[in-house]
Amino acid sequence: MSVTAHTGGTGGGGGGDLKDPPKRGRWVPYALLAPGLIWLVVFFLIPMLVQGGTSLQTGGLEKGYDFTWHWSTYWDALEQYYPQFLRSFGYAAAATVMCLVIGYPLAYAIAFKAGRWRGLWLVLVIAPFFTSFLVRTLAWKTILADNGVVVDVLNTLHFTDVTALLGLTEGDRVLATPLAVICGLTYNFLPFMVLPLYASLERIDPRLHEAANDLYADPKTTFRRVTFPLSLPGVVSGTLLTFIPASGDYVNAAWLGSPDTGMAGNVIQTQFLRVLDYPTAAALSFILMLLIVLMVSAYIRKAGTEELV
Repeated sequence: MSVTAHTGGTGGGGGGDLKDPPKRGRWVPYALLAPGLIWLVVFFLIPMLVQGGTSLQTGGLEKGYDFTWHWSTYWDALEQYYPQFLRSFGYAAAATVMCLVIGYPLAYAIAFKAGRWRGLWLVLVIAPFFTSFLVRTLAWKTILADNGVVVDVLNTLHFTDVTALLGLTEGDRVLATPLAVICGLTYNFLPFMVLPLYASLERIDPRLHEAANDLYADPKTTFRRVTFPLSLPGVVSGTLLTFIPASGDYVNAAWLGSPDTGMAGNVIQTQFLRVLDYPTAAALSFILMLLIVLMVSAYIRKAGTEELV
């Protein structure tokens, strides 16, 4: 009696030849990526190339523009408007620090102390998004009005005396000063800080806090050695999501500031829409983008965290 071995049978549990997946299945990931790639090319890459070409042109609206590889536009724009760039990054950095100081305790409370009210607190955090950016900014003109309650309280506490020494306010006024612009930036971009922080804090395993307590660590040590290090991805993400849009913002400086508090975004808007100097406006846009990329790259490398929320 002979035994015949069958290979590649359909009824057995193993030993069959492995077949390659269908060729059409290999294209599924690319098909899924295609809409996003097309969107980026059409609405991001192509406009950037167009603006890059515009920045190297010379001429005017009356006689037209000629592509002349005019690189000096970049240097002239930076040399003339570098105070606005410094002001933009200074205001954005101050607003980012204020958002972190306000947002971290708020995110911590929502993640660990809110309990069943967590959902309500999250809704309140994003509630400003339910109204227009312009409406939120204009509301601060009323809040910081010269005859308003807020300014009266600040003057009574002599807070404006301190801010005046720091160059943030002028006399008893808060509106149309650097402090007003920073307050507007902080309010408008605070949710971008709180949400990444909350997402990072909420992922921390409570058993790590219990282990720290078992090792007789006090609350300060637990926060310093456990909570804050594990929340660093949220800190990095929140600061980036706050600093980047704040650096290019122009609405807060336009509505809450004065000509002396103008930011780079205000100059770009003016060059594009009023002066109609398109090469200078395009060059300023690229300078702003390049400076932000350099600072963000250095910051991420310095932060030393690879897990970004």
